[in-house]
Amino acid sequence: MGDMQAAADWSQPEETDGIRLTWNLWPNSKLEATKCVIPFAAMYTPNKRLPNMPVLPYEPVPCKQCGAILNPYASVDYYAKIWVCPICYTRCHFPPHYQGISEQNVPAELFPQYTTVEYTLNRTVPPHPPTYLFVVDTAVAEDELHACKTAITQVLQMIPEESHVGLITFGMHVHVHELGFSECSKAFVFRGSKEYTSAQVVDQLGLRPTAPRPGAPVQQGGSGRQFILPLADTNCDTSINNVLGDLQRDAYPVSSDQRPARCTGIAMQVAEALMSASVPPGSCMARIMLFTGGPCTEGLGKVIGRDLTEEIRSSLRIDYMLVMGLGKVIGRDLTEEIRSHKDLAKDAAPHFRKAKKFYDGLAAEMVGHGHICDVFSCALDNTGLFEQKEMVQLTGGQCVLIDTFHNVVFKESLKRMFAKEGEEGFLGMCSHATLEVLPSRDIKISGVLGHAARSEKKSSSVADTEVGLGGTSQWKLCGLDADTTLGVLFEITGSGAGLQEQGQAPQLFLQFITRYMHWSGQMRCRVTTLTRYWTDGSNSADLINGFDQETAAGLMARLATFKMENEDDFDPTRFLDRSLIRLCQRFAEYRKDDPASFMLHSNLQYFPQFMFNLRRSQFVQVFGFGPDETAFFRLTLFKVPVLDAVAMFQPQLVSYSFQGVEPALLDVSSILPERILLLDAFFYVVVFHGTTVAQWRKERYQDNPEHEAFKQLLAAPQEEAKTIARRRFPVPKIVDCDQNGSQARFLLAKLNPSATYNTSTPMSSEVIMTDDVSLQVFTEHLKRLAVQS
Repeated sequence: MGDMQAAADWSQPEETDGIRLTWNLWPNSKLEATKCVIPFAAMYTPNKRLPNMPVLPYEPVPCKQCGAILNPYASVDYYAKIWVCPICYTRCHFPPHYQGISEQNVPAELFPQYTTVEYTLNRTVPPHPPTYLFVVDTAVAEDELHACKTAITQVLQMIPEESHVGLITFGMHVHVHELGFSECSKAFVFRGSKEYTSAQVVDQLGLRPTAPRPGAPVQQGGSGRQFILPLADTNCDTSINNVLGDLQRDAYPVSSDQRPARCTGIAMQVAEALMSASVPPGSCMARIMLFTGGPCTEGLGKVIGRDLTEEIRSSLRIDYMLVMGLGKVIGRDLTEEIRSHKDLAKDAAPHFRKAKKFYDGLAAEMVGHGHICDVFSCALDNTGLFEQKEMVQLTGGQCVLIDTFHNVVFKESLKRMFAKEGEEGFLGMCSHATLEVLPSRDIKISGVLGHAARSEKKSSSVADTEVGLGGTSQWKLCGLDADTTLGVLFEITGSGAGLQEQGQAPQLFLQFITRYMHWSGQMRCRVTTLTRYWTDGSNSADLINGFDQETAAGLMARLATFKMENEDDFDPTRFLDRSLIRLCQRFAEYRKDDPASFMLHSNLQYFPQFMFNLRRSQFVQVFGFGPDETAFFRLTLFKVPVLDAVAMFQPQLVSYSFQGVEPALLDVSSILPERILLLDAFFYVVVFHGTTVAQWRKERYQDNPEHEAFKQLLAAPQEEAKTIARRRFPVPKIVDCDQNGSQARFLLAKLNPSATYNTSTPMSSEVIMTDDVSLQVFTEHLKRLAVQS
């Protein structure tokens, strides 16, 4: 990994424009594009903080034909005041206020270096302060509830006073707390086992707007002020802190052979109805924040039953056993277990389909209102995140999955969400965004893989074949932060004719237009325009010169996991292996049937290693993980930029020793007794001490002034681990372990098993107990199969 920078560096556009392409030279025919195996795609971060990006205090100038925005690649006739759109080649007149432009007086959007600019737009909806609705699970243990309450109370001190807040708690029933009632604590209660519509919730809360008097202005949101109030309001501040302080564990009785009654689905439905009735649509960032500590067992959205009796009544097999007098034999062992991946694959999870349909419908309702859903799932058991995933992904929300509310990962991640601009960990959260993609001729849009929702906008640039969220050229992003990255896939439709006649490679253009509400409350429009060159696809040497292996690996990870969730009988390992073999057959140098002659281009030399680690990762191998863990991993993968995505399946390993700090191979041979290893696997960071270093530390050598160098050696990886944790969301878990210790498994699971229990001559002081093939064996198989043309 240390020599990767020796290959062509295609990451530069990410720093200037927030974008990276899988291929930076494109074949001019559909046939040749198909032979490239890896899709032509862009990984775009529409809200990336770009220090040199200008913010222009006026409206953009669109093309009258295709809607593309004026950009540096437009041909300009300063005398006639006309510009030619590079996307559709339409001649457009400048608006009247551009009449003063000339070659000496060029507007910023035409500067060659400003390929990404932002415009400030006029608001069409009156502004409203940010709104946060906390939905808190009370069907948890007392200590868990106390930890959750404490964390929420702390972030309430961080929220700006002009922000609006509301509170809903739930267990067996849903309690909507009326924060505007100062005389005493007051709440509206909804039965957790009853089905409601949003209209019924609004009516029962008394939020239906009344008809105004003739001539009086219409008030949006009805009387929602009593439930969602400004934090600066004395009644609100006092009420919400009193409610949280007095909040007790759900009083509904639970016997020893039952799960707690928890109506998560109804609580979220009530929360969405309350938010939509209280906040004018499109006026502000509106977040519904769910804090849950267990699975939903009541009402709509239920993922598991409460006790044995309920399941006996619904199972013919158990009824038959009871009739035959076998009830005492089976006892409580037949209590329903939480669904597993195996149950989902066999369609043996009785509540899954109904719960998934309910949460998907709720997600669509949130998208329609522009609301954002954040989920903090803190429990040892599965809580139902797998069914709730669309609520987070379609709305662009945040997700944290951890074992307990006491965990520092939960506490620090929650605080990070409310960090202010200029503070460490600021996420730059924005809302109400739309992303529109405009490609050149002969390029169509297949779809998007990421945290977004499909819109209904159609255009001639939409491909017939859909991948991910397809069928449109525009997507809705209710929420996005500085790291939200979308994978946009393209289809090349050209025939290849006419390239040679032009004498030079013509350019192609891609434009990304993001209209959104900035965290400051302004409406902004960010325009990124990118150009690349067409090439004759028959020349593989030209194409591979434009290959970005890191971006391709990140895209293939998203594509493989998307297919796993949406295609029946899909084999991800076979898909990745076949894609790699075909790619090497197309672009590697070799003699037929001679594996020893196999050689990869520098832009492709690390891609087999990426695929090797991806096929071993938690995204492809779900054994040992619950459905909720898998959902969390994939939610995060579909959101982060390229380098973070690659780190999830191929972590970065750094060695610390008395000889210095240097990158290390992701291999078991990197483990040495006098070395400390730092592994950044995105979700967790491991500080691993070799046996000798661990022994010295236990003998307290670092406390001796004569061993100051050893003290510094111990401190350096610890500081780096904390630095990584401070700049990442969700906050990673820091694992501090020693060689041969129980937590060393976090490191060993990610290393290439070049030394195993059946290796005759191990290369390191450590071996990995596994039957998995090593990278060396994988590479040999790849060479043998690739040369079989």
